[in-house]
Amino acid sequence: MRCPFCGSDDTQVKDSRPAEDNTSIRRRRICPDCGGRFTTFERVQLRELMVMKKNGSKAPFARDKLVRSFTIALRKRPVDAERIERAVSGIVRRLESSGETEISSEEIGIQVLEALKGLDDVGFVRYASVYRDFTHAEDFEHVIAEINAKISRDNGGE
Repeated sequence: MRCPFCGSDDTQVKDSRPAEDNTSIRRRRICPDCGGRFTTFERVQLRELMVMKKNGSKAPFARDKLVRSFTIALRKRPVDAERIERAVSGIVRRLESSGETEISSEEIGIQVLEALKGLDDVGFVRYASVYRDFTHAEDFEHVIAEINAKISRDNGGE
């Protein structure tokens, strides 16, 4: 692993343990050249996934983009980073275990919407407004009506 401080290729692992979410290994490293200390995370990757975009192009799946989507949708919302990490890990696990090597961006978007629906209504509406390409205020009204109907069902029609 390359040192982020001096660029040396000769870093040493000082400590390894499972990360909080138990889906990765946390490693504390030290660079013998500059003395810099840093942490890395190692994750299991079941298969290399490609994302089929709406325009027909393909790109390698990037977990960081998924995390960024959640972070943007949930900015300034009371959702713990741990819950976001669990949601992202769940989506990645489902995608990798689906048996498919090519996943449509639409399928990923649907899974993000489903996860956000369970995490935070405002984050869900924010993401839906971009994902569903809202163009009018009525588009927001329809999604909010969906959320209110779900809340009503969850509360037994109260």
